[in-house]
Amino acid sequence: MTRIGRKLSSSVAGVIAVAAILLGINLLAETYLGDARLDLTEQKLYTLSPGTKKIVSELKQPITLRLFYSRQLGAQVPVYGAYADRVREMLRDYAAISHGNIKLEFYDPETFGDTEDRAMGYGLQGVPMDRTGTQVYFGLAGTNLLDDTRTVPFFQPERERFLEFDLTKLVRELSNPALPVVGVMSALPLDGDPQAMMMRQPQAAGPWVSMLQLRQSFDVKTVAPDAQVISADIQVLLVAHPQHISEQSLYAIDQFVMRGGKLMAMVDPKSEAQSAVPDANGAPVVDTGSDLKKLFDAWGIDFDSSKVVGDLNGAWRVRSSNPNDRVQAVDYVPWFNIRDDGIAHDDPALADLSQISVAAPGALAKKPGADISFTPLLSSSASSALLNVDDLQVSPDPAKILAGFKPDGVRRVIAARVRGTLKSAFAAPPAPPEGKPRPAGFPAYIAQTAAPANLVLFADTDVLADRFWVRVQDFFGQQQATPFSDNGAAVANIVGTLAGGDDLIGLRGRRASLRPFDLVDDMQRRAEAQFRKTEQDLQAHLTETEKKLTELRTGGADQAKAAVISPEQRAAIDDLQRDMVATRGKLRGVQLELRREVDRLEMWLRLFNIVLVPALLAVAAIGLGVARNRRRARARV
Repeated sequence: MTRIGRKLSSSVAGVIAVAAILLGINLLAETYLGDARLDLTEQKLYTLSPGTKKIVSELKQPITLRLFYSRQLGAQVPVYGAYADRVREMLRDYAAISHGNIKLEFYDPETFGDTEDRAMGYGLQGVPMDRTGTQVYFGLAGTNLLDDTRTVPFFQPERERFLEFDLTKLVRELSNPALPVVGVMSALPLDGDPQAMMMRQPQAAGPWVSMLQLRQSFDVKTVAPDAQVISADIQVLLVAHPQHISEQSLYAIDQFVMRGGKLMAMVDPKSEAQSAVPDANGAPVVDTGSDLKKLFDAWGIDFDSSKVVGDLNGAWRVRSSNPNDRVQAVDYVPWFNIRDDGIAHDDPALADLSQISVAAPGALAKKPGADISFTPLLSSSASSALLNVDDLQVSPDPAKILAGFKPDGVRRVIAARVRGTLKSAFAAPPAPPEGKPRPAGFPAYIAQTAAPANLVLFADTDVLADRFWVRVQDFFGQQQATPFSDNGAAVANIVGTLAGGDDLIGLRGRRASLRPFDLVDDMQRRAEAQFRKTEQDLQAHLTETEKKLTELRTGGADQAKAAVISPEQRAAIDDLQRDMVATRGKLRGVQLELRREVDRLEMWLRLFNIVLVPALLAVAAIGLGVARNRRRARARV
């Protein structure tokens, strides 16, 4: 055999040996590592949470999960095909840890077939794909031994972040039909506002999404705002916007806590949701604040209902209400998103949440000397300051507010957990309302809690309002809610911790993979605030100049002199006109410079992403190549 032949034979043998080794490794991996996986995502998006593992592994009775997925949907819209693979893999993960208690069934519904009839029987949503009326399905139906049914009518890729929560909630409801009882006392139309329908506002007429989420996880009972007693079967009481609450109702809340009930109280210096709805005469509502001052004073909580927290960090961009403002949008500091260290990620209710949106919130604090544990849950950044609520009541000017806003470096608490032995705010039960007797079985007065009380306090109620955290859209006749903030998850999680159901904590909102450029955003906000102050000064000067010019041209109060303009007045008018032109030029220059600052930041950011990072990788690759060649050269010597 020639030398070339021997080399060729050796090469072929080597290739065959490598192929055999790879085949053996694959067979071994399939046999012993078939269920093994490695999640390298930063937020562990593909790893089941401890809450899910606990619920699924502790199932006491079998559950059948039936996935109805039309392959035609994935063939025509590939994003649904990829999402269907994700759903199937997660369902298999559930079955793998359920000790045989979860049975999976997969169906591909055919038009007018038995499987389609079955999907429709479970109430799954069919979506037309073409003009022929062909319906496609992508939903889940779960049943238990008692024939209880829970469904996900249609899986939307936009809700992939909430996939584990949706599946785990479904399994939990099938395994635990008895839900914790939550009482809700509120002056807000949480369950819908019939008046909005009469005013031709159908979107505001339906229940708030935050309330719908609560009803999915809890047995929610409405508590009348004038209740004298909180029912004994209520485990958690949610008091949202207690406006003008009576002494008798205050006493009922106080004694509920004294008896060991869990309270979540939400007060607000200014309810933006309430402000958005005019009164019966069409006038803006001004009285939109709420407080629990008597209870807070007795329990060691400080809350000033006349002050609103504003924050440059995370401020919402809104259209300016000033008609002379040429910039389309400005930062409205009373509305802001809380992110990063503003969220207490060490609290189980907020551990996996990334953003909470608040609107005109107040500030909470522990009173000096109060013997309580006060743990912040949500806090503003150091770029915050207090604003007078009166300055925000009727048609506030965002640009003017931003121009006068001066952060003081203080972080303010928007929500907090409070624990400790609390004393009653009452020395005895108040007299019943005139003309109303006490309810039968009226509980005896309790002076203080027997064990440490467990409260959660919010200085904002707009975290519940749809407009500040969720977009509701019509999807073929069904209302589809897509959250952009984690408000609903935060409220439901916190209520869950108060009710003792920690299993679903961390599932309602996995952290988004999108990571904002906080440093760049902060630089942009500060630059805009600086330019806005200059702009406001120039605008005020321009307005004053125009006023003087109008007075000179019309003769002011003396109309008889309006027809005759003296040389001195003509010279003054010319000076004012030149001043106006110069001021307008400066104003345009300020606005142009603001745009340049933003563009400059965007340019450097793009340069870093497009040029610098690849250049660094190229240099690193070249360096590794040079080092490898040098090692080889030294090895030959």
